Amino acid sequence: MKSTEHFKNTIKAYLDKRANDDALFALNYFKANKNIDDCITYIFNTVQKSGCNGFTDDEVYSMAVHYYDEDNVEIGKNLNCRVVVNHTVELTAEEKEQARKDAIQQVHNEVYNKMKQPLRKPQPKQTAIINQPSLFD
Repeated sequence: MKSTEHFKNTIKAYLDKRANDDALFALNYFKANKNIDDCITYIFNTVQKSGCNGFTDDEVYSMAVHYYDEDNVEIGKNLNCRVVVNHTVELTAEEKEQARKDAIQQVHNEVYNKMKQPLRKPQPKQTAIINQPSLFD
């Protein structure tokens, strides 16, 4: 499964908080046959079956809770998909500096590669010669 760690951590943080606040849910959350990876797989398969591309946070969280509440839920197969999480990610000062250096290096490489390519002279436009009938032929 190719879920982003940020997505998995967001779901897990919500479930941890809910288990802390709701003793009844905590009983289901800590069952031995349940785990976060299967929960994420269940969410992906449920989303795919729905045919929709966007969900609110509460809709996704309710899928996760449903996975833990039901004992006979069908998880589905592992999917290779991409998840977009609409939460902001705060970078540390070191990460920002590294991202800046990476961006500068990428621009440098692009300019260097462009300079290495030979200059191409524009091809002269060829006009089609039209044989025009003559009155004297």
